[in-house]
Amino acid sequence: MKQLTTIFKATFVYKGRALATIFFNLLFVIFNLISLVLFVPFLQVIFPSDDTELVLTKPVYDGEGIGGFVDYVSKYFDYFMSTMAQEDPKYALMFVCVSVVIAFFLKSLFRYLAIYHQSQLRMAVVRDYRNQLFEKSMRLPVSFFTEEKKGDLMSRMNGDVNEIEIAVVAVLELIFRDPISVFITVGVLIYWSPSLTLFSFILLPVSALIITQIGKSLKRTANKGQKQLGVVFSFLDEYLGGIRIVKAFNASRDAVNKFKNINLHHQRLLTRAFRKRDLSSPLNEFLGAVVMILIVWYGGSMILDGAAGEAFTGKQFIGFIIVFSQLLVPVQNIAKNTANLSKARASQDRIEEILDLDEKINDPEKPQSIRPLKDKIVFDQVSFAYRKENVLSNISFELEKGKTVALVGESGSGKSTIADLLPRFYDVKEGAITYDGTNIKSFLLHDLRAQMGMVSQESILFNDTIFNNIAFGIKDATEESVMQAAKVANAHRFIMNLEEGYQTNIGERGNKLSGGQKQRVSIARAVLKNPPIMILDEATSALDTES
Repeated sequence: MKQLTTIFKATFVYKGRALATIFFNLLFVIFNLISLVLFVPFLQVIFPSDDTELVLTKPVYDGEGIGGFVDYVSKYFDYFMSTMAQEDPKYALMFVCVSVVIAFFLKSLFRYLAIYHQSQLRMAVVRDYRNQLFEKSMRLPVSFFTEEKKGDLMSRMNGDVNEIEIAVVAVLELIFRDPISVFITVGVLIYWSPSLTLFSFILLPVSALIITQIGKSLKRTANKGQKQLGVVFSFLDEYLGGIRIVKAFNASRDAVNKFKNINLHHQRLLTRAFRKRDLSSPLNEFLGAVVMILIVWYGGSMILDGAAGEAFTGKQFIGFIIVFSQLLVPVQNIAKNTANLSKARASQDRIEEILDLDEKINDPEKPQSIRPLKDKIVFDQVSFAYRKENVLSNISFELEKGKTVALVGESGSGKSTIADLLPRFYDVKEGAITYDGTNIKSFLLHDLRAQMGMVSQESILFNDTIFNNIAFGIKDATEESVMQAAKVANAHRFIMNLEEGYQTNIGERGNKLSGGQKQRVSIARAVLKNPPIMILDEATSALDTES
């Protein structure tokens, strides 16, 4: 129920589109029923029998509620058709044919208009979910991306969100179209024969019970399938990103075999999910056919034995069968959409798992304003652990303004960790880091990081131009300032030798550049920001002596 409410709220953010979809679906339901009911006089005109009683007396409306109005409309229509059939049967046939065509045209038109608004609605909801997931991922701490697989997050933004798209349609149809269709259709059936309608309703719950059990099993399988899709994406991200190492160590065949095993497992899970989902439709169709045959037998016996009395004629029985056959359609849709919602529930849980994550590194409730550094930054008895065991224990030192401080130590001794603690990529476990005597947790993250520039050990560039990579995060950067920063980083010369200079696209992760070139562009990016504090995490590891 919670999932239904969540998707319902997300859908009704766009009230206009949602209401238009509901309105046109309602008109579709009405004209679908009208187009079927019109077949009864059509058959009566084509195949008149000796015992067919023509209604030649104009009925009088007695004004007794909705039931009286429906009865009056039915009798007046019989009177209208009987009069027309007596005067000119061919004209009556033409009238019925044209009426049926118009009813089918309006039914199809309103169905298209419902789909027209629905398509806009479903994609808008999908867009909103992707925006929320990406926005959340930008707020999550760095620790999330070191502990979790990026491919799993990509899977949630792709496969899981696509399931939500299907659920949006299912919610609208499950709440506003199919139940209304069932309600109106059942009303007509009860009007014709309450006893036959009751008999048919005794049979229908069997179908619903079977489909419900399939839906529960479907949710479990769908959840496993979506998790495995995350494993597939993670594998692709790792091995495509490390393609040079894969080829250098002749590991292509091993990589292919690993991927085949992972992909095979995903395919089997997905196949099971599709089989369970698709089983509901043919099973429903078969059960519907069994119910239909039993109703034909029961209703036919009533007429032949005269048990139905004069109130239930052969003409009405034909109409009952035609209308009841269409009652199975919304019932089957309810079963199908229930199965789709069961499958989407697993995706909804996975999406909310990300959206509800604790961001850990949060802004203070009452932040203090930050000013350019006047005195020093102090690490005071700082301890930190990624998991349980400390990687830093009781570290204390000072970073005075105007001085360059170098941290020297073995690989894995914690140099990069100390660099990550200063801009609060991680928070200290014990102790404190102070900025001119104020704990850095007292500042807004945006304000604190605005005081710092960073060149990381791994040169992280984006699939964009060199100009945009250097000017990253700076909205008003000029061409002159970008060139000056590149000159400081000794990158201007090689950039100008490129085919399009600063407007050259450097490819995914900057792979069109060498390691040293990427590092110089990273340095230029930090130089352009011109921050009061510069953090260089082995920023010259790929540079030559001159650079």
